[in-house]
Amino acid sequence: MAVRQALGRGLQLGRALLLRFTAKPGPAYGWGRPERPGPAAGWGRGERPGPAAGPGTEPCRLGLGLPSGSNPSGHQWVFGLAVRSVHPFTEASRGCRAHGACSFSSQAIFTQKNKLLPDPLDTRRWRGFRLEEYLIGQSIGKGCSAAVYEAAMSVLPRSRDEAESRGQLLPGKGPEILPQGEEEAPAPRAPAFPLAIKMMWNISAGSSSEAIFSTMSQELVPASRVALAGEYGALTHRRPKGGPKQLTPHPNIIRVFRAFTSSVPLLPGALVDYPDVLPPRLHPKGLGHGRTLFLVMKNYPCTLRQYLHGNTPSPRLASVMTLQLLEGVDHLVQQGVAHRDLKSDNILVELDADGCPWLVITDFGCCLADERVGLQLPFTSWYVDRGGNGCLMAPEVSTACPGPRAVIDYSKADAWAVGALAYEIFGLRNPFYGQGRAHLESRSYQEAQLPALPERVPRDVRCLVRSLLQREACKRPSARVAANVLHLSLWGEHTLAPKNLKLDKMIGWLLQQSAATLLANRLTENCVETKMKMLFLANLEYEALSQAALLLDSWRAAPRQLL
Repeated sequence: MAVRQALGRGLQLGRALLLRFTAKPGPAYGWGRPERPGPAAGWGRGERPGPAAGPGTEPCRLGLGLPSGSNPSGHQWVFGLAVRSVHPFTEASRGCRAHGACSFSSQAIFTQKNKLLPDPLDTRRWRGFRLEEYLIGQSIGKGCSAAVYEAAMSVLPRSRDEAESRGQLLPGKGPEILPQGEEEAPAPRAPAFPLAIKMMWNISAGSSSEAIFSTMSQELVPASRVALAGEYGALTHRRPKGGPKQLTPHPNIIRVFRAFTSSVPLLPGALVDYPDVLPPRLHPKGLGHGRTLFLVMKNYPCTLRQYLHGNTPSPRLASVMTLQLLEGVDHLVQQGVAHRDLKSDNILVELDADGCPWLVITDFGCCLADERVGLQLPFTSWYVDRGGNGCLMAPEVSTACPGPRAVIDYSKADAWAVGALAYEIFGLRNPFYGQGRAHLESRSYQEAQLPALPERVPRDVRCLVRSLLQREACKRPSARVAANVLHLSLWGEHTLAPKNLKLDKMIGWLLQQSAATLLANRLTENCVETKMKMLFLANLEYEALSQAALLLDSWRAAPRQLL
């Protein structure tokens, strides 16, 4: 009876709000109407790819039975969730024996609404594949394998002949040419250099485009389809099967807008910052080749390290920042990719309208993205690359020993790195950096040696960080479960208190969050917390949600001295 009452209250609230604020004029696609034509169900339509599982072991999704590609209005979605949400709980409690009854496409509406910021080059798809098309500014930074510069597109050509003469017309692409005598419409006020160009250092790849793309293929994992439509598109048919994966878009993962090869130019500061990797024609003692790979991305204001150097986030804000990293890592895991080089220098930051940091994971040069092995890397010898940043290498990776059948499982390695980065986000020194007694090594540390986070940090978060840093990967929560813990802790504090953590409360809370999130997304633009809630609702799975709830319940019930 309590469940029905909770569903009834949630349904009334959802229908009243969503009929008013989210229903749009025109034909609605959903129950009782013809199916809307669209692509088959898959990532971006409510289902996430992942490793295959045996019968009865796949996660149950909380949702409604919508046809693939359908686009229900908000009130239909809430009604469907109310009607169907009981079944995943009951079926899953019986061991998910009928997975088909539990697996629906409830997340479709939230997945479709998780739109990325617009590609600044999207309306000029025929441009951007030549270095000469960009105005390059000052250096943004450099790492061990590349230098990054601020950049902007040059002026749009006024005729097809001009585009061809400037080499800005790709075969088969129709340029957007301004009519004669018309001026280009003034663009909204934007940074002088909205883009960033990453120039890879080419010492060993040779000077052919095919060799460069093959050697530096890991850098192309977060590239968009358009990014690979230029020079690289002509080489894709020669790529061997089982090569590097291509990530589907995610708001917390960098997107590469263009990828192309070009002759290495003498950019500002090159002779001082990286003379040894320049080609001999630019520096007599240089060891680099004359041609290399260039990647075009969005220009972000700063890295996470730079942001934390000048800002001290509140505990709640720091929790939201940690949550974003977990959401990004979960997306990588579901795509069968391990970053293997997570650190504050490889995370970019921009602020939303309320000043909340938006975090984006970048620099995939050390990633594991091989379709043949997934996240299980055969470790046959010490010559096998285990990734970068040895300080933040998970224990199962740093302690691995090679052998004929040895395998390194990376499914929870990046989640461990997020646990270590959480110390920096919450204002402390990372315990795995530096030297001396306070310094810990992932190979040998004991969990009792982990420093305690400040008391001002919520207890749930403190427990989660320690849980992420457990030495045994089998005891460590996955990135999805850890993200759910923060979602429940941040937005379900009162409703999901220990004594109230019951089925009807959970269902009512999910209904409330669904209605409120749809409404908030309608009223606000690019709010970080709203986007995080949408990611949570787009990735609901019974198993991961129940594990997160059980973890919270056990931590809250445990004596304080044990945590």
